[in-house]
Amino acid sequence: MPQVDALLVVSFGGPEGPDQVVPYLRNVAGGKDLPSAMVDQLVDRYMLFGGISPINEQTRALLVALAAELAAHLPGLAVYWGNRFWHPLLAEAVEQMAEDGIRTALAFVTSAFGSYPSCRAYMEEIERARAKVGPAAPEIHKLRLYYNHPGFIEPMAQRICEALDRVPVERRATARLVFTAHSLPVSLAERSPYRQQLYEACALAAERAGRSQWDLAYQSRSPRSAVPWLEPDVAQLVCRLAEHEGPKDIVVAPIGYLLENIEILYELDVQLAELCGDLGINLVRTAPIGTHPRFVQMIRQLVLERIEPSAPRLALGASGPWPDLCPADCCLPGAQD
Repeated sequence: MPQVDALLVVSFGGPEGPDQVVPYLRNVAGGKDLPSAMVDQLVDRYMLFGGISPINEQTRALLVALAAELAAHLPGLAVYWGNRFWHPLLAEAVEQMAEDGIRTALAFVTSAFGSYPSCRAYMEEIERARAKVGPAAPEIHKLRLYYNHPGFIEPMAQRICEALDRVPVERRATARLVFTAHSLPVSLAERSPYRQQLYEACALAAERAGRSQWDLAYQSRSPRSAVPWLEPDVAQLVCRLAEHEGPKDIVVAPIGYLLENIEILYELDVQLAELCGDLGINLVRTAPIGTHPRFVQMIRQLVLERIEPSAPRLALGASGPWPDLCPADCCLPGAQD
């Protein structure tokens, strides 16, 4: 690989004010018409939080921590930031990189698992941004998936333990652990390692948190999709647990999300919390990994293993480290509506 000049942090993006919500939703829709009733519903959801998603501020905090980590261990590596759906957009970031004379960069995507929307779509968007900038655009190589990297699993386990500490001590041993991740159309899941990687990551994190029993549920299904999506939905799972096992406490760990966002805030902290209240269940939600020092260190380790062939490629579990280049038939698109 040529000398690497920069690291590009690639995130989802989110609105930072009420006037940005509708344009942001249109960007996420990718040119598809959204029913006005759906737009109104989504706008109302964002307005519960002032029309501001916390994801951009969380990404900024990650950038600050990452810049300090790289300055201490890999000095001279510039750090840039581009989002898929809201400013700073990827094309804006790539244009700035070109103006700064960056020739080769690595890209860290804030998604640990492999699927079309969480991996391949990001790579496609990077290539569209490069094409838009033109010949001056730098080469950009995506870092590997890190779903089983100790720098991801260990902070996740710590977040679970921190949440368990908020459960009354006499009930802590019987608290039920439920992981959540973004649901996908089954057609996309069948073309990707998404479910297998999720199960492995959940098992590894639960084991390190001292929990032998856990469940995986999904959230954030598109309300207008008519095709089958991954189940169970987290609300369905909680209702089933309440009916058959009657847990007093449930700890929800959104392992599929690295940073706070509206999906977590609304679907877990509002909707699921209300459901649990009606069922008489104490709900505790873990904090996202965010800027955990071990996670920030992991990003630096992922960079190092690409620029230094002798650097260790760390991974936990049976599947080992994911390759730098995904197989050609991995995470192909499928029917989504």
